[in-house]
Amino acid sequence: MAEGSGSRRRSLYKLVGSPPWKEAFRQGCLERMRTSRDRLLNKYRQAGGNMSGGPQNTFLVQEVMEEEWNALQSVESWPEALAQLEEPLDLAMLEEIQQELIDQEQSIISEYERSLQFDEECLSVMLAEWEANSLICPVCTKYNLRIASGVVMCQCGLYIPSHSPEMTEQKFRACLEDSVNEHGAHCPHTPAFSVTEGTGEKSSLLMSCLGTFQW
Repeated sequence: MAEGSGSRRRSLYKLVGSPPWKEAFRQGCLERMRTSRDRLLNKYRQAGGNMSGGPQNTFLVQEVMEEEWNALQSVESWPEALAQLEEPLDLAMLEEIQQELIDQEQSIISEYERSLQFDEECLSVMLAEWEANSLICPVCTKYNLRIASGVVMCQCGLYIPSHSPEMTEQKFRACLEDSVNEHGAHCPHTPAFSVTEGTGEKSSLLMSCLGTFQW
């Protein structure tokens, strides 16, 4: 298996082309890395969010270069041109493309980490507000909730009929905090809240997240 990988890598070093070919390969690699963001982040998360840096510790660079080279070989207009490529590929050019991909990969991961940090800060602020102040409406996150006879209401228009006459602000707050904390144990993103409008059923508060699923 290692021999096959080495053979693929040597095939990249074996070929040379005109400047248009080199630029096509370069642009194709960069575009392939951009469109492989989800695949890259999945590998990053599977590695435990550890970005050590350096070419030997990249997540997707070698795969992208090999995939793009295979894609170029499959284009019908390329066989004749490829048959003429006998000289060794300019190693400096190949290393330059590799470094661009490494920089792009690290930029994508850094952007993802900043997004996670922002979501964590927002979640901390939201939980702190719930603990320190009156119960803030989770839908508009602006006005205070009022609960009377089990009915949950907010100035923003939120109105959830009574599911339990015994519902109090303390119970509702505890339910919200438990849901947010349980979600936070599985997903780093900040959840959003909305009200369901079920036909024939009472409205309910729904927590959802683009990073996971609805609760």
